[in-house]
Parts: sequence; structure tokens; C-alpha cells
Amino acid sequence: MTNNFSLLIPEFLVTGLAFLILSLDLFISEKRKNHLVWVGVIGLFGILIITLLIFSNGILYQGLLVFDDYTNLFRIFFLIAGIIVLISSNEFVKSNIKYQGEFYGILIFTILAAMLLASSSELLTAYISLELLSFGLYVLVSFDRYNLKSNESGVKYVLLGAFSSALILYGISNIYGVLGTTRFDEISLMLVSINDLNPFLILGFIFLFAGLGFKLSAVPFHMWAPDVYEGSPLPITAWLSVGSKVATIALVLRLFCESLLEIGNEWQLIIIVLSVATMLIGNLGALVQTNIKRLLAFSSVGHMGYILMGISALISINEDGSISTGMTTLVLNGIIFYVIAYAITNFAAFTSVIAVYNHTAKDSISDFAGLSKRAPFLSLVLVCSMFSLAGLPVFAGFTSKFYLFNAVASQDLLWLVGIGIVTSLISLYYYLMIARQMYIEEGIDLSSINISLSIKLVLGVLLVGMIVGGIFPSPLMDLIELASEALIS
Repeated sequence: MTNNFSLLIPEFLVTGLAFLILSLDLFISEKRKNHLVWVGVIGLFGILIITLLIFSNGILYQGLLVFDDYTNLFRIFFLIAGIIVLISSNEFVKSNIKYQGEFYGILIFTILAAMLLASSSELLTAYISLELLSFGLYVLVSFDRYNLKSNESGVKYVLLGAFSSALILYGISNIYGVLGTTRFDEISLMLVSINDLNPFLILGFIFLFAGLGFKLSAVPFHMWAPDVYEGSPLPITAWLSVGSKVATIALVLRLFCESLLEIGNEWQLIIIVLSVATMLIGNLGALVQTNIKRLLAFSSVGHMGYILMGISALISINEDGSISTGMTTLVLNGIIFYVIAYAITNFAAFTSVIAVYNHTAKDSISDFAGLSKRAPFLSLVLVCSMFSLAGLPVFAGFTSKFYLFNAVASQDLLWLVGIGIVTSLISLYYYLMIARQMYIEEGIDLSSINISLSIKLVLGVLLVGMIVGGIFPSPLMDLIELASEALIS
């Protein structure tokens, strides 16, 4: 144990940045509030540099927070993701959001919550971090108060989110009541020592994972996603589909690896069933969508199915009954790589959609007709992101699926990989439907779409990330392996 509070410097700085933006919003004129986004961008970039320079391992508060290579990887991810969301939201916020300072301040607080989730190694700490993230998203989802769809999605998200939080808290209380601890490492020791699982303990884990399933929009807890995605402001839809999900996945992976590997056989079949259902319903549901935000919502559900498939394969038992850390690390590498590739690709897709919406104020798939002639570069990035999400070669989506599917197949789950391949082929249809609109269909509006230099820069970086991640993933995999080893050890 250590009380080295310098470990929390990045989190302290993010908190200070959020308060700085909220304070500046009170004192600067309306004309200058457009500059607040750049305060956030420069601030997050500075914190990113500091995080890279001062990183060190350690624990705080008797193991409630853990800082290792795994934590640092996700810290860096969330800071970069925050920069991308802020830049891509600039023009949208100018045109559609009245209170810019509050918008950016709350958004940065959700970045703080995501960073804390990645370092949480205790259930109540994780719950508080998750609620901080959720409260910020509740406000942001309904931030466009004059939009009826935004209000509707906000109400749905608050009600269902509160219900899922109650499930998580009730699950935690049952776990603590039976085991007498909420720390991940101590839960692992207690589970190993118990011969027969207590019914209240089983119920506690069921409630816990049901609540987390809602946050991940995994079947059968996914029905909120299409409505909330459609009604949310577009930048928040992007952050909701990437930031909140990746943060929850970071927590789930730490929980499974530090607490539940020893009893993996008890939960593997359940996770497999949920994985298959999530892959099928997510991809089949996307086939009939006419709104691109709803399509990407169902697409996100489908991708959560692939991640659940990886989680189901985390457990690997040797002949002597011990855990095969090598195989577990292989699967964990595949999951983390998939999550990062999905995030890069989804950000590229949503940033492109935001750029189109800023010009047309429309988000139906049919509104993308003839986009290739109106905005060639924008169309190129969007179609590449669709191909990457579908898992076509050259792009990060293909390489990440290859790593993940290969790792799952090595765990004697080849049939599950087969289902994953079939659902990927299904997804190719609706992703190509968007490409068809852009490159084959003739649009009614033939006016060119001009996008800002900052959006072009973000799209260019994301496009390079998709391609480099697809053909040269080694540098990223080296970082991921360090993170996985830190978690498994």
C-alpha cells in the first residue's frame, strides 16, 4: 500500500480543467465562449503529455484504486478520445447548444469518471465512478432541451439508467453480505475457499452483471440504445457509443481477471449465450434501420456481442486444474485490441456523420445520397469506417477481429467464432448500404459540403489510425501486452 497521491495527478488535472471551463463560462462574453472548446482541447493534450511523462505504478486507499500499465493504457485512451470528441463537437455545439461552457465542463467530468473506472479495484469505488459517468451522460443526452427527441431520450436514459444502477448496488450489497468484502482480490480469495456458492451470492452477481449489461447495451438490456442514440446530440451519441462503453469494458475486464477467473466455468456458458444473442439481435436489428444513428446503435450492440465472446473465452484451465495465464493473456490482448480498433473506427464514422449533419441538419441514411460528389474526402473516411466496422482486410476492424477470433478459437470455441463470422457477413450488408447511398445513388442536393480544418485533421488522423492498425498493429499490440500482463499478474 502507498499513499503517493501523485498517482492521481492526471485525475486532479482533469477535474481542475472541468472547473476552469465552468468558471470561464461565467465571466467571458457570449462571443468568446466559442473558444472554450480549445481550452478543453489544449488542456486535455497537456494532461496527456504529463500522464506519459510521470506515470508510475502503485495503489491508493488500501487497494481501492490501482495504477498499473493497464490503468495507464486506458487513461491515455480516454484523454485522446476526449480530444477527438471536443474537436468534432465544435461546430455542432456552436449551432445547436446554448450553454457551451456547461456542455464542455460536464463532458470533461465524464472523462474523469472513465479514467477512474479503469483504475477501480473495488466494487463501491467502481460504482461511484460509474455513477459519476452516468450522471454526466444523463445531462448531456438531454442537453438539447428544445428538441423533443432529445428530451425523450433523456427521460428514457435516466429512468432505465437509474434502474440499472439500483441493480448494481443491490448486487454489491448481496456480495458484501456473503463475502464480507468488495475488493476484487479479496473476492477472488473468498470464492476459491467456498465449496458451494451461496444463493444470495449468485443473486448478487446476477444483479451486478445485469446492471453492467445495461451500460454495455448487451442483449437483453439493449432496447434503450436506439432511442437514446437517435435523440442525443450527435457528439454525445459518439461519446456514448465509445467512451462510456470502453470505460465499462475496462471495469468488467479488471473484475473478471482479478476476481472471477477461478470460477470461470460457472459463468462461461451464460456469457456465451448472451454473446450469441447480442451478435444476432444487434446485426439483424441494424438491417431495417433508416436513420444512421439508430443503425450505428444496433451496430454497437452487435460489436458488444463480439467483446462478450472474448470475455467468455478468458478462462483457460491446465490439465492440473490451474489457470493458463498464457492463454488468458492471449484472449485479453484480443479483447483490448478489438475495443481500441472499434473506438477508432466508430469515432471516424460519427465524426463524418457530424460533419454531414452540420451542413444538412439531417441524419437519415437516404440523406447521404450522392455524398461522394459533394464531399469526396468525407465520403472516403466514412466508407473506410464502414468497411473497418464490417471487418474487411487492410483496416483495423479486420485485424482486431482476426486477433480476437483466433484467440477464442484457441479455447476450443470454434463454433462460436463461426457465429461471429456469419454475423459479420450480415453486418457487411447494412454497412454497404451506406456506401451505396454515397457512391451510387444520386442526391437531390448537389451543393458541396465544406468542413473545417480541425475536422479534416481529426478525420485524417482517424483514417491513418484505421489503416495503420490494420496493416501494422505491432506497436499497439506491444502496449496492450504490457497492460494485459499487469492485469493478469
